Amino acid sequence: MLIIQDKLVSDDVVKKNFICNLNACKGACCIEGDSGAPLEDEEKKILAQVYPTIEPYLSEEGKAAIQEQGLSVYYKEAEEFGTPLIDNGPCAFVIHDELGIAKCGIEQAYIDGKIDFKKPISCHLYPIRIESNPDIGFEALNYDVWDVCSAACSLGEKEQVPIYVFLKEALIRKYGKDFYEELDATAQYVQENRED
Repeated sequence: MLIIQDKLVSDDVVKKNFICNLNACKGACCIEGDSGAPLEDEEKKILAQVYPTIEPYLSEEGKAAIQEQGLSVYYKEAEEFGTPLIDNGPCAFVIHDELGIAKCGIEQAYIDGKIDFKKPISCHLYPIRIESNPDIGFEALNYDVWDVCSAACSLGEKEQVPIYVFLKEALIRKYGKDFYEELDATAQYVQENRED
């Protein structure tokens, strides 16, 4: 476990390799799972503001799920708010491209320059999941191992790209450039001084 600023970072985040391989998985992380994408309190407010702009991008099923459940749902098992699901399956914000790959309707609106919110940070940071306890100021970044990402692990291994490097943009978005640079320097030090 590494300590970067006041965050705990799992060794796997710097030692394991990962590159999303959408051609292989077809965006399975947007389709499978027991709950929607975790949402921060501020993101729930942002979604309420930008939803009228996002809505035209979404499927009829997605719009119906949001109309029925709202823009966020509290998942008891996960003990957090997340995006609603369509019939306990895909995220309500999922869309499909011409190749049948699941993508994010929020992100597509962002790419098209319609909104300045890319997507929930939990999606942007995946496969890192943040475990936190605001009462004691505890925050840990852990690698979430999921079999639907096996192709991403294989591609990351082939290209030798550590998880934290693959997620550079998302980590800077969440914690800032100084955090990322400190993480990178620590990871390189660990790599250079590890005993094989």
